[in-house]
Amino acid sequence: MEYRQLGSSGLRIPALSFGTGTFGGRGPLFSAWGQSDARDARRLIDICLEAGVTLFDTADVYSNGASEEILGDAIKGRRDKVLISTKTGLPMGDGPSDWGVSRARLIRAVEDALRRLATDHIDLLQLHAFDTSTPVDELMETLGQLIAAGKLRYAGVSNYPGWQLMKAQAFASQHGLPRFVAHQVYYSLIGRAYEADLMPLAADQGIGALVWSPLGWGRLTGKIGRDRPVPEGSRLHDTEQFAPPVEQEHLYRVIDALESIAAETGKTVPQIAINWLLQRPTVSSVIIGARNEEQLRQNLGALGWSLTPGQIAALDAASDMLPPYPHTPYRQQEGFARLSPALV
Repeated sequence: MEYRQLGSSGLRIPALSFGTGTFGGRGPLFSAWGQSDARDARRLIDICLEAGVTLFDTADVYSNGASEEILGDAIKGRRDKVLISTKTGLPMGDGPSDWGVSRARLIRAVEDALRRLATDHIDLLQLHAFDTSTPVDELMETLGQLIAAGKLRYAGVSNYPGWQLMKAQAFASQHGLPRFVAHQVYYSLIGRAYEADLMPLAADQGIGALVWSPLGWGRLTGKIGRDRPVPEGSRLHDTEQFAPPVEQEHLYRVIDALESIAAETGKTVPQIAINWLLQRPTVSSVIIGARNEEQLRQNLGALGWSLTPGQIAALDAASDMLPPYPHTPYRQQEGFARLSPALV
C-alpha cells in the first residue's frame, strides 16, 4: 500500500480507503448500495487491513447510523490499527435540531457518532454539506473545542463551495484555530468539475482530496458501454436520480478510451479509472466501496502499477469538458491562458 499525507497535515493515510456506505442497507438509497451486516463487514475489513487499507469512511446519515454501528462492531479489538473518518450535517430527522452544524447540533452529533462507533475519538470528522445558517466563527470555534477535548483529531468538509471553504480557512488562521485538512469530493473521469476551483484552492491551502464515487456512481464499472445499456440488477435503476448527471455521449467517449486502455494493459475498466485519479494533483486518497469480496479485491488492483503518459493523455482528452464561466475564457483565449496556466 502507498501512504500519503492528508493535505498539509501530519496524518498519513492510505492511497485507497474504504467507504462503508454499503454497511447496514437501510432506506431506499442505501439498501440499493449494499446490505453488509457485521459479519460481512468484518470480512471486508479483514481484506482491507491485509492490503494496508487502514482508513474507513462512514457518515451518520448512512442507513440512519447503522453504518457507523456496524463499522464500530467490525473493528472491535483493533481500533488502534484503523483510522475512522465520518461525516455529519445532513438531516437525521425532521426536527429543527436534527440537521446542520450549529454548536449544539455538532457537539451532539459527535457524541452520537462516538457512541455508535464505540470509540473515544474520531480521526477525521467532515462536515457533510455547507450549512448556510451557522456562522463561520461558531463552526470553527466548536470544531477547535472538540479537537482540544480529544474527541476529534482532524476536521474536514465534504461537497463544500470554494468561497465558504476559503472563508473558514481564513478565520481559523486569523484566530489560531485548527484549519480544515480534507475535502471529500466527487471526482471521476466523467465528473471533473472539482478541477476548476476546488483543486487549485486545495493545492494552495494544503487540503487533501478524499474522492468519493471514483467510478462515476457505478457508470465506469465496465458493465455499461455504447452497445451495453444498464444491465438488469444494476443499482443505477434505483439510484440514478441521486447521481451526478453526465451527458450520454460524453460517458461513452470516456468508456471507449477506458476499454481501449484495458485491452492494452490487461487491467479492468474500474482499475484504470481509479489509477487515473491516484495520479491527479491534491488527491490524498480514493474511497473505494464494495458489496462483496470480489468487488473489493478488483478495486484493490488499481494500485501497484501506473498508467503511461500516453494513456493518461488519452483519458484526459476523452474526459475533457469546457469548464463554466468564469473559467471558459482562460481555456479559449490566449491572453487569459497566459495569465493563469492550468493546475492540471
